[in-house]
Amino acid sequence: MITLRPGKERGYAKYNWLETKHSFSFANYYDPRYMGVSELLVINDDWVSPGTGFGTHPHRDMEIISYILEGSIEHKDTMGFHSILKAGDVQVMSAGTGIRHSEYNPSKSQHLNFLQIWIQPNQLGAKPSYQQNNFSDSRGVTLIVSPDGQKGSLSIRQNTRIYKLSQSDKDSSFTTVKGRTYYLHIARGSIKVNGTTVQSGDGATIKKEEKLSFTEPNKVEALLFELP
Repeated sequence: MITLRPGKERGYAKYNWLETKHSFSFANYYDPRYMGVSELLVINDDWVSPGTGFGTHPHRDMEIISYILEGSIEHKDTMGFHSILKAGDVQVMSAGTGIRHSEYNPSKSQHLNFLQIWIQPNQLGAKPSYQQNNFSDSRGVTLIVSPDGQKGSLSIRQNTRIYKLSQSDKDSSFTTVKGRTYYLHIARGSIKVNGTTVQSGDGATIKKEEKLSFTEPNKVEALLFELP
């Protein structure tokens, strides 16, 4: 069963420096139909103006993932990490007992576009941690986040896996795990999943499908979440 969440129906907010679309209820956007899927609580599609960003602020007991689509982001945190991430980079912060961080667009001319993702951890009060890696060269279906960091993926404190779907020369398929819930978010392009077309900005909750067939990828860049 595939349940489409149309991108045009997402929550929307625009500020002087930020334009954002919310797949699930967040901040001033509330819709009881869209409160997240399983342990996946937030997917925000953020556009940040040049020279602006999120000032230093705290988090606790949350797995926070940033997926950079365009531009660059400058990260600083109270653990001492300072880095600049570019398109194709993925960042994971496990907030644990508490962390303060800032995320800025260091460019003077180019907008920053990234996905901000929050996943509820299965362990509270853990030591905060930070990781990043670049997956820009991946093609087809690539594991980028997992509970144990297998196959070069980044690790999180939850029984969740995130796969990147990117354009390849041929159709691809994915065998699901019985009893798991899947959520597909299309960042760019479009693709057919078991015959259902999912386009840029759309999401889809997937249950009780033994196999996912990905066909007609049109410059697609997407994330597939495997959830409890």
